[in-house]
Amino acid sequence: MEGWLDDDPAAALPALRASCSVLARQSQWKPACDAASALGNTPSSSAARQFFERHFVPWRLTNADGTGEGLVTGYYEPVIKGSRSRSDDFTWPMHGRPDDMLTIELGDVYPELKHLRLRGRLVGNKILPYWSREELGQRQDKLASKVLLWAKDPIELFFLQVQGSGRVELPDGKTVRVGYADQNGYPYQSIGRWLVAQGQLPLEKASMEGIKRWAQDNPSRLSELLNANPSYVFFRELPASDDGPIGALGVALHAGRSIAVDPRYVPLGAPVFLSTTRPSSSTALQRLMLAQDTGSAIKGAVRADFFWGPGAQAGQEAGRMRQQGRMWVLLPHGYSPPGTR
Repeated sequence: MEGWLDDDPAAALPALRASCSVLARQSQWKPACDAASALGNTPSSSAARQFFERHFVPWRLTNADGTGEGLVTGYYEPVIKGSRSRSDDFTWPMHGRPDDMLTIELGDVYPELKHLRLRGRLVGNKILPYWSREELGQRQDKLASKVLLWAKDPIELFFLQVQGSGRVELPDGKTVRVGYADQNGYPYQSIGRWLVAQGQLPLEKASMEGIKRWAQDNPSRLSELLNANPSYVFFRELPASDDGPIGALGVALHAGRSIAVDPRYVPLGAPVFLSTTRPSSSTALQRLMLAQDTGSAIKGAVRADFFWGPGAQAGQEAGRMRQQGRMWVLLPHGYSPPGTR
């Protein structure tokens, strides 16, 4: 694995132990998880490396066409301004999951489609697609969902939806953590790519910061911009915690050590060695990560979303990250994943 000896695997142990709170229930993972617990809280880098080499086998991930490189993007935990009540300063609703939205698990009928589901609404005896982002905006007063909070900035709220979780800072200084509750069933469409296609931004400036600046300069086209992405995320309020946001595995994410993956190829919770470069750079970023999250845009074997942590600086790193990388999933002896060779 390229760069394996350059990383400090001891720094990944807290994230691994978080994964083990779920994985240790499975017989094939329990020996490795027990050994990780026995290492203690401050093992040396060499002891951690020996642990991983003894208990895991690396499997290089490859794409369907046999290539070994794929896209590595970044995400973060936004911190935005909001309020529990609507006012002139806080006018953008953050909705909970609607009571009238149906979820259809296709895998219940077709096992080969176990990772696919549909969202819809019942009209008479027919199931129709649920409302798109634009339609939801037009139906605000008729939505069958609770408004959890009111955001100050629509673009900040949009990126909170893209990230799927974050923190909302209230006027009294208190912070509310929110997490992904559901999504309206429409595929995510990049508003950055929309701006490029419209000739509004060159590709190299279609970053999160570039999109924010364009929105500030073009307030009359804000709705048009946001509605270019029909996908809409609904939130739930989470217990207050100093830990990271909760990922798809059900454990708190660790800044710089957690990634989102496609679970069809990488088992959730597994260690993954990632060999890529830092955002907008050729500087190597080779690090042992833990596959603790998923994302609607994370599709394919060699595909990862790197979690940078909370706040504006993490957001800048995440917004600039669009690198190529290689991945190896580390699995207990006798356990081989699909899509590897």
